[in-house]
Amino acid sequence: MNVSCSGDPVGGRPVILLMHGGGDGLKKMATFQKALSKKNRVCSYDRLGAGASDKPDGPQTLESSGKVLTGVIDRVAGGAPVVLAGHSLGGLIAARYAPDHRDKVKGLVLMDATSPTQNADLTKEIPESATGPAADLRAQTLAILQGKGPEKLTVRDGKVRSAGNIPVEVVQHGKRYLAKVPEYGPGMEQAWSQGQHEWLAVSNRSNLSTAANSEHYIYLDQPEVAVRAIERVTSQAGDPAKAQAQR
Repeated sequence: MNVSCSGDPVGGRPVILLMHGGGDGLKKMATFQKALSKKNRVCSYDRLGAGASDKPDGPQTLESSGKVLTGVIDRVAGGAPVVLAGHSLGGLIAARYAPDHRDKVKGLVLMDATSPTQNADLTKEIPESATGPAADLRAQTLAILQGKGPEKLTVRDGKVRSAGNIPVEVVQHGKRYLAKVPEYGPGMEQAWSQGQHEWLAVSNRSNLSTAANSEHYIYLDQPEVAVRAIERVTSQAGDPAKAQAQR
């Protein structure tokens, strides 16, 4: 398992764990991690089948991926709390993991996280009869969600479950890049936005914001927006007084 950590531990503040999207790896987040590590202890890791980590022995599920994530958290944080900051598929994994691990996860930042109903969204908005770029987008995304990518990770749709009262920042893209998909783009944009709103149910202290000048990769297009969101959550998660004030 390829893990990278930087920055010094700060008393009373959780360790930040960055989680990459599908088809990516921690290398793509290196500059972003460096910026965050000026004030925080920040770690990232390549999931099995991604980046420099080993290939999975077989098919993976969110449950098995969660067991790996628990091992990473124990390795980088010990008994300290963590804030999970996930992009795209990494955001979905983080939001699915948090409700069952409230002892470890004290905050979430979801950067244009994959919709909790992405399979249904795609099949509804882009029919099987579609051709051209829309058909390619449908096929490629469904293949990843069905475990046909390098991670062999199957991602099923599901209802958003609550992780309690932890601070959560949901940051969505502002540049409507999906709208460029011929014929079906506007519907995809609407479905994606609805998915971001659905993630708010992961906590009763969730906040939704928009990175106005970003496409999907918010931490690359507007890293300062992502940094501020993560630092807000980390500060709230590590300060009981701030947490109480937010209730």
